[in-house]
Amino acid sequence: MAEKIIETAYAKINLGLRILGKRPDGYHEVSMIMQSVGLSDEIIITEGEGIQISTNIEGLSCGEDNLAYKAAALLAKEYNITPNVHIILNKRIFMAAGLAGGSSDAAAVLRGLNRYWNLNLHGDKLEALAAKLGSDVPFCIHGGSAIAKGRGEVILPLPDMPENYVVLAKPKNLDVSTAWVYKNYNPQRVVNNPCIWHIAECITSGAKAMTPFMGNVLETVTIPANPQIARIKMAMLKAGAYFSMMSGSGPTVFAFAETKEIAENIVDALKDFNVETAITTTVRRKEI
Repeated sequence: MAEKIIETAYAKINLGLRILGKRPDGYHEVSMIMQSVGLSDEIIITEGEGIQISTNIEGLSCGEDNLAYKAAALLAKEYNITPNVHIILNKRIFMAAGLAGGSSDAAAVLRGLNRYWNLNLHGDKLEALAAKLGSDVPFCIHGGSAIAKGRGEVILPLPDMPENYVVLAKPKNLDVSTAWVYKNYNPQRVVNNPCIWHIAECITSGAKAMTPFMGNVLETVTIPANPQIARIKMAMLKAGAYFSMMSGSGPTVFAFAETKEIAENIVDALKDFNVETAITTTVRRKEI
């Protein structure tokens, strides 16, 4: 058993999000392109008693409702292990931002405990376990670039997208309920559906080749209720971004920039907006 395991939990953005309809189980059938970006949490696993969770974020639950705790408990139960771990979450991903921070932490715990407990599980087995925890968790096992189908848990890996500068901006004091967004989605309001397969075909050519086909149908719900998101998108474009879009159900907006200098200009242009910002890049798939 290792003394200490460290895993990186990367944030994700949606390069395309399309809703195909309502499922019998109440979820929506989706078709998405998901992409990892370098903004990340650090997960440290050491010896502890039972399952102990600690974090650098005041007020974040460290109990059984924490997804990282659920991941550890699931893996321990699945393989009849008496857990003995202290899991430290050093969080840098914006909270309640639609960037899959909690899901990525859970995936990192599964990967980390796989090593800590010497289980030697392959990635497909970890993805199957991850699907029991939440829709975004299976993607976060490997990350990189992928198509996500079903309710988001069916993952079709894509070739890695070339590295590209990404600016993230999350309005402070604005939390968006994913359940509310999906409940209020109306396909009649959608003008431009993203072309998921076209994005996938263009992904190795880079972000500029993909942008004509990108889109997020959930903008038709979240932006009318929170018009500051549209103002952030416009400010990013005026500052030099060649594309900007809301990620997932929001409220985070991302923008593509050709250079780091342009990315810094975009962040500078958002100084008068009440937002958290980060300059990062796209991230490649992690092999397990």
